[in-house]
Amino acid sequence: MAEPLDPYDAELTTPDTVILEMEAADKTDAATQLAERLYAAGRITDLEGFLEHVNSREHQLATGLPGGIGLPHARSEFVSRVSIAVGVTKFGHSLDFGAADGPATLVLLIATPASSFSDHLEVLATLARSLSKESFRDSLRRAHDPEVIAELINSSLVFFDH
Repeated sequence: MAEPLDPYDAELTTPDTVILEMEAADKTDAATQLAERLYAAGRITDLEGFLEHVNSREHQLATGLPGGIGLPHARSEFVSRVSIAVGVTKFGHSLDFGAADGPATLVLLIATPASSFSDHLEVLATLARSLSKESFRDSLRRAHDPEVIAELINSSLVFFDH
């Protein structure tokens, strides 16, 4: 596995935690694919354990946002640093995250350490604000480049004091 990361030293999203043309069977499969990227990047220490936390969160409350967004998230002791993985679904594919206006074509998995409750809320709130803007959602969907997508997410969270 990768060297443990310094929790204060890197971006929340990196190109290797972005999946373009994502094809997932359902929201659980989407979260699994994204969590696998975080695990491979050394940001999650226990893939199964983290996914249990994500799925139990998902059962409590739908995580779909207006505008075709899925925002699965969990605080977990298996998360080594605040991280966001991004999936942009393949054209014609979408996933039901329970949003009133329909299924999601953008999925952002937010992983935060169990100890950082305020960080978790701050990241969620900041991302939700950015994602409420159609121009931001369109930029993510049109990027077709993991570097650009990572930069868009990171710059939207530039004021997040991690």
